[in-house]
Amino acid sequence: MERFIAIVNPAAGGGRAAKLAGPKLAELRARGLPIDVIASSSPGHAMQLAREAYDQGYRRFLAVGGDGTAHEMLNGIFAEGPPKNRVALGFLPFGTGNSFLRDFSTDGASASVAALLDGRTRPVDLLRLTHSKGEIYSFNLVSVGFAADVAAITNRWFKPLGHLGYLLGIFVRLAQLRRRSFTLRSDDETEWDERRCLFLSLNNSKYTGGTMLVAPDADTSDGLIEFVRWGPVGRIKLLWLLPRLYDGSHVKHPLASRKPVRKIEFNIGEPVDVTIDGEVFTLELRALEILPAAVDVYI
Repeated sequence: MERFIAIVNPAAGGGRAAKLAGPKLAELRARGLPIDVIASSSPGHAMQLAREAYDQGYRRFLAVGGDGTAHEMLNGIFAEGPPKNRVALGFLPFGTGNSFLRDFSTDGASASVAALLDGRTRPVDLLRLTHSKGEIYSFNLVSVGFAADVAAITNRWFKPLGHLGYLLGIFVRLAQLRRRSFTLRSDDETEWDERRCLFLSLNNSKYTGGTMLVAPDADTSDGLIEFVRWGPVGRIKLLWLLPRLYDGSHVKHPLASRKPVRKIEFNIGEPVDVTIDGEVFTLELRALEILPAAVDVYI
């Protein structure tokens, strides 16, 4: 089917998507894009709608909301594993963070619309996270530790405040700082890494939290996971380092490290909070692997 199915999350961006979606979709239709539209009504609903649309023959999808909306849609399309028919995903980024598109343009909204109108796509990788109860797919990042702790409290209390809310989450978790071991090994390693750390960030793209350049060396189409690790940094040092998260220079700190990998195995032994594309889950992790060029994106 050549038509697009646009799935609108009216709650995205604190209700911004509900106000902006109609006029922008009407503009795209007027400029020749064939679009069918449906709105999600609750968390997880976009996943169901995307799966149903794929089963009905749609192969072009438009996420109207934030990264969380696109995350749900991809997991609906990939609910039974990588689909037999290739799909393409476009964005109308009306959410809070919209981190993913920053890898490609400082004005993700305009770049996305231009790509949609030009019919221009590029293949991007996906992350596949296996846990004790199934699989979750990610186009942005998977993280545990401080970053996930911040995301959890931000989503719970501060999300309507946007970037300011994320900063508030950082300072609250700074006061509650925990440095833990997340036992894992990557690729052909035989020894488990049990070192304590502040956080682990396993990235497909560069940005998180809207403007934080957590993985400056990540590439969405290189077939690799960008593994960023921060050692057990203390509160004062972390406070000093926080601004570096916004220009990517934090990876040069002696307690930080990064490396490209293809697969990671976990041996944590208990459920932990995990951030996946800005959404927070509590999961018992098993493995993370890269799926090269798994989906096409309009950008």
